[in-house]
Amino acid sequence: MKNSLGHELGALLRLAGPLISAQLAHALMIFTDTLMMAMLGPQQLAGGALGATCYFIFSIFCTGVIAAVGSLIAIRHGAGDRAGITRLIRNGLWLAMLLGIVSALCLNGLGPLLPHLGQDPGAASQAMDFLRPLSLALPGYLCFMALRGFTSAIGHPGPVMAISIAGTAANFVINYALIKGWFGLPNLGLSGIGMTTALVSSAMALALALYILLSPTYHRYKLRSGMGRPQRAEIRALLRLGLPIGGTYAAEQGLFTFATLCMGALGSVQLAAHQIAMQTVALAFIVPQGLSYAVTFRVGLHYGAGHLHLSRLSGHLGMALGAALMLLFALLFWLLPEWIIGLFLDRHDPAFADIVTLAVSLLAIAAWFELFDGLQSIAMGAIRGLNDGRTTLLIGLTGYWCVGAPLVWLFAFALGWGAQGVWWGLAAGLAVTASGLVLGFQWKTARLQRPPAVGGETCLS
Repeated sequence: MKNSLGHELGALLRLAGPLISAQLAHALMIFTDTLMMAMLGPQQLAGGALGATCYFIFSIFCTGVIAAVGSLIAIRHGAGDRAGITRLIRNGLWLAMLLGIVSALCLNGLGPLLPHLGQDPGAASQAMDFLRPLSLALPGYLCFMALRGFTSAIGHPGPVMAISIAGTAANFVINYALIKGWFGLPNLGLSGIGMTTALVSSAMALALALYILLSPTYHRYKLRSGMGRPQRAEIRALLRLGLPIGGTYAAEQGLFTFATLCMGALGSVQLAAHQIAMQTVALAFIVPQGLSYAVTFRVGLHYGAGHLHLSRLSGHLGMALGAALMLLFALLFWLLPEWIIGLFLDRHDPAFADIVTLAVSLLAIAAWFELFDGLQSIAMGAIRGLNDGRTTLLIGLTGYWCVGAPLVWLFAFALGWGAQGVWWGLAAGLAVTASGLVLGFQWKTARLQRPPAVGGETCLS
């Protein structure tokens, strides 16, 4: 047992490290875009933020759907089904391109709708300047995510990390060059930022695809023979798992959007403090998010091989490791809140005194908030590794919208707790979701008695 524990922990860490680094690189790319918008001016920043929000709504759902590619490949990898892996990655790429194209068309059609949704016409126009080229990033980004799931699920996450870091650096340099007019380049404003992100996302997908095609490591999967035609059975299997995952991601994001709207209703100080605290939480969340993918692939690998006891071990190890790491972040939030807030604004400026005071109180709640958020993400990944998206969707909808959203409103407005009430409501919703997902993983592994058939449809049922 000790050998199994040590081996599994080592394998989990070797997989999680590069995936966490890749998540951090993606977060830095988003931060770079925001920084460049701010350099253009306040109007461009407002319009760009609106465009980025619209893009994120589509992106988060599609990313959840494409997460099924890596989950199912991990199961096939454990079962030793190379032909099945090849079929999945080919069809995963077809699905990624289809989702990306449809989403891009929808985003380009938002222009006339935004003013009718209460948005300022000027901000809506700026948003579309950013959104039209940015929407073209989705096909490339989703293909990159499908390829990332493939290579990580078979135990080779290193290329994902390297290409993600290179892409982030390129995004910064090209954006900065456009804004500063280096080498005679025109300043294309928000359109230039969106275009750069689209080009970099497509280049990252192309780079990872070329690496996979040229590296001897992947020759056994016979991917050089081309994409072939979409196969109904594989697309159906991907959608059966991916749609509930995308729905879960969207439901969680919806809860956070609802909380932001409640903060806006409370006042500008509350909204500003909320944004600072939320940015801090989002940065810390990169760790469990990357670890969640690693847990999915390890649980799926053992599940595909018919070793349910190792699936349980990997899931439990991931949750324990995630909880321990989140407790470290909690200590930082408790012990150094003012220093953390100082990273975002001048905490000695009297103009920010009310925001700093409120943000400090929110970070104290964020310590609990972050623990539950990290644990529910990893538990969700563990269940996903068992080829189950419906359980996570049902538990997520219950925790986020039957518990979290009502308590956010109740604590903030009915009980008069204000901004702190919003965050206690979020913490309660995430705590219920995390508890439900941990118990769901226990129930699922106890219920699965028969190992999945090698390479057959039983594995995907």
